[in-house]
Amino acid sequence: MPYSLVLNLLPQSPIYPNFLTGRHYHALFLNLISSVDKSLGDYLHESNAEKAFTISPLQVRQHKQYNNYILQSSQQKPIPPNTACWWRLSLLDDTLFGKLTPLWLNLNPEHPWHLGSANLFITSVLGTSQPMQPWANVCTYEQLYEQASEINRTINFCFATPVAFRQGKYDNVLPVKESVFNSLLTRWNKYSGIEIADIPIESIYPSSLKINTEVVNNYDSKFIGCIGEISYRLLGDIEPIKIKQINALADFALYAGVGRKTTMGMGMTRRVRS
Repeated sequence: MPYSLVLNLLPQSPIYPNFLTGRHYHALFLNLISSVDKSLGDYLHESNAEKAFTISPLQVRQHKQYNNYILQSSQQKPIPPNTACWWRLSLLDDTLFGKLTPLWLNLNPEHPWHLGSANLFITSVLGTSQPMQPWANVCTYEQLYEQASEINRTINFCFATPVAFRQGKYDNVLPVKESVFNSLLTRWNKYSGIEIADIPIESIYPSSLKINTEVVNNYDSKFIGCIGEISYRLLGDIEPIKIKQINALADFALYAGVGRKTTMGMGMTRRVRS
């Protein structure tokens, strides 16, 4: 079962921009894991395999989001103490959620966690969609599949944090259909238990896009990705079951993200209903 959890946070000291990076968000997540299962935290830290979670950059609550979807990928100024923030985690299987359950059940709003040199409190955890917080949700893979439409031929995505795809030795920032849908298909088949053998990529066509590039600083490197909106249309004679499968993958994007570095804040993607 995939989970999209939003943690509401309150910093007790300034969070400086050099700590607001994917590297530090990743470390904070592993600290959460290690607090309830140190061996699992160590394994996730050392493993190079694809991991069953994604994280977002830290968001300042009063930030005005572009079209309510684009998120802050970086901060240029320190976040002051007592500034209400939120942070999204998605978990793609029940194992990770089960490991973290004791943490949620015994959440201590006065226990400090560390993001770089800053102390912060987790004040609450949201697991269901809220009117002002569309990034929180939970749904079984069976529900995602069964609820997917067999007739909807329009897929609208918003790339909320920079998206890039690995091609050979280099990154490609263009959200071509093969990169986007194969990324979703690979993660779906790895975690869902409902195999989708293949999808008719040749029938998916981009119909509109409004994207920009953005640079993400991380470690000693810089990554470039695209943010914005793109729409795809399913054209031609396609079996209803294949339309259903493509729609299921599109709905799955909320949890899985697309492309590279999703465990460090990149690739956050939502399906947008027009």
